[in-house]
Amino acid sequence: MPGTTIVEPLDLVGLQIPYHFRCPISLELMRDPVTVCTGQTYDRSSIESWVSTGNTTCPVTRAPLSDFTFIPNHTLRRLIQDWCVENQAFGIQRIPTPKQPADPVMVRALLTQASAVSSPFQPRLSALRRLKGLARDSDKNRSVISSHDAREVLIDIVFSDTGSSELSVEALAVLVMFQLNESECESIGSDPNRVVYLSRMLFHSSIEVRINSASLIENVLSGTRSPDLRAQISNADEIFEGVVDILRNLNSYPRALRIGVRALFALCLVKQTRHKAVQAGAPATLIDRLADLDKCEAERALATIELLCRIPSGCSAFAAHALTVPLLVKTILKISDRATEYAAGALMALCSESEGSQREAVSAGVLTQLLLLVQSDCTERAKRKAQMLLKLLRDSWPEDSIGNSDDFACSEIVPF
Repeated sequence: MPGTTIVEPLDLVGLQIPYHFRCPISLELMRDPVTVCTGQTYDRSSIESWVSTGNTTCPVTRAPLSDFTFIPNHTLRRLIQDWCVENQAFGIQRIPTPKQPADPVMVRALLTQASAVSSPFQPRLSALRRLKGLARDSDKNRSVISSHDAREVLIDIVFSDTGSSELSVEALAVLVMFQLNESECESIGSDPNRVVYLSRMLFHSSIEVRINSASLIENVLSGTRSPDLRAQISNADEIFEGVVDILRNLNSYPRALRIGVRALFALCLVKQTRHKAVQAGAPATLIDRLADLDKCEAERALATIELLCRIPSGCSAFAAHALTVPLLVKTILKISDRATEYAAGALMALCSESEGSQREAVSAGVLTQLLLLVQSDCTERAKRKAQMLLKLLRDSWPEDSIGNSDDFACSEIVPF
């Protein structure tokens, strides 16, 4: 990690870390020294890990920890920072001043201020921005904020203060940093006005608002068990257009690609509305963006491609794109087992519907890829799809190249 001081290189050059600068638990240079109720000092991350695993005693004295409040040892931290500066010639980097964890009392006050409808606009906005900063700082801060019913407060602000767009979009920016529970997802998804509002925010002038809206849509869809409710959400006007537009036009923003792919996948899990994804231009956009995605999002994109290939309009749209078949063939065995399975499934769908796709696949070298796949350690589902495709295309190759298994079964794509 950047800024982390590693003990081994220091020992190699003969530089010893002063004993009292080392954490008694990790034996590494302390970056955020804190003192516990027994008077002993530890690095914050080490003592928090110690306590989180169920330990209730001081690691050094073994005395019971009657209070789990960790007090920052500012004097020791400054001494450690001075020592780092003095030894810069040895490659030691000065430890940054750590950000203090969120204080529960302050969090409660900020949430109260943000939700006070009778309060002036500016204090409410400032409170939301302060909460956003705290939430971005650490998982621990988000846990503290969430423990004070923050999600419920933020949902109310997002959808009750739509007339004051700044309050709404700031609350939205904080809300998407938390995982919603099922009842919270249903409270959003079951209200058509709320869904329409999120769909409209996909076209906001602010890039961040558009991405945050897509993120909340994906969160709600993933957290909702009701098929009818998911169908209702995915049927909202222009929701597909908004998500696809994020993928199409915000390719310079990695988070936009990540969130856009996740939202589109969640929407396409609803079979009844997949045709809307095709109408919104999802097939061409997915193919155009596939090379820009990391492993996890490439898997989701390929899963979405296979889902859309299961409807006639989707098959036609993908078949019409010159890069679809070559990219799918190239993807086999290149990204992951999951990606291979989805690529093989999409090729199976395309080649079943179009002789042109069959010829393209043969030209792109699909025979070699499929034979390697059948002999690989890939999943059984991927192998079955490969065998099905080999059987479909058997007239194109010598008979001794084709697997003769008749035990073929399609698999279902499941949410990530």
